[in-house]
Amino acid sequence: MTPDDTRAPAPEYRRGPVLLRRDQIPATTSDQRLLSGPEGAGWLHSDPWRVMRIQSEFVEGFGALAEVGPAVSVFGSARVKPGDPYYAMAQDVARGLVEAGYAVITGGGPGIMEAANRGATEASGLSVGLGIELPFEQGMNEWVDLGVNFRYFFARKTMFVKYSQGFVVLPGGFGTFDELFEALTLVQTHKVTGFPIVLLGGDYWTGLLSWLRDTVHPQGMIAEVDVDLLQVAADAEEAVEIVVRRGAELRAEEEAAVRAAARDQRAAAAAGEARARDGRRARDAGATGTDGPLTDGGW
Repeated sequence: MTPDDTRAPAPEYRRGPVLLRRDQIPATTSDQRLLSGPEGAGWLHSDPWRVMRIQSEFVEGFGALAEVGPAVSVFGSARVKPGDPYYAMAQDVARGLVEAGYAVITGGGPGIMEAANRGATEASGLSVGLGIELPFEQGMNEWVDLGVNFRYFFARKTMFVKYSQGFVVLPGGFGTFDELFEALTLVQTHKVTGFPIVLLGGDYWTGLLSWLRDTVHPQGMIAEVDVDLLQVAADAEEAVEIVVRRGAELRAEEEAAVRAAARDQRAAAAAGEARARDGRRARDAGATGTDGPLTDGGW
């Protein structure tokens, strides 16, 4: 019994629509089972069915998020507690994003994710959580208005990228770093249309940025412009301002690129038509010879 004489809630584990507790909680996750090495030929029978489950996650995610509208993802540690300055910072940035017209998307868990969802909800905005199946289920925080749980990390990551117009990254651990560098890689390689990536949290990011500028870039592992893909904000207000401003700049650049491509296509088409006309004239001139059109008697 707990000190207030009530039972502590049992640990919960969700597998799609199924809720499991106590000894029903599996020892491994769907990702572990998918990525484990094959044992004999049994995987030939299980993996094709697993593909159908993966497909269903994409379908459910696309269906749930299709009408979210402009949104920004907020990443950060699950270990930060209410009262921590980073928790308050996440609330403030989410509130500012809502006031700027964005929905807020997080991983749906505790810590900074909870703070961002809370800030969005308290600002009367749309608060979205994209949860993930973990060995020790944390559950969707209470401030999520629209939540989707995923078995597979790669399906969840697709939703973050597809439905976000920017990322704001607060201090966090390996999961936060993974999400940050996933976004950076996609933008650097032009696999996605560019979007702002903002680091928020003061000195927390100083070491990472120094390493990128002073070690990674000088050794030729990245270009100088790659470091500039990261924008650093001093506070929540500046983070929102960067998202809005940089987002507008990137959209303008994309629209200009589309217009330029359309102009190039029209110019290429016109040049092709001109060459075709010249070719027809040359063929007509060759067919007539110098003495006028050929007649049957010319044969």
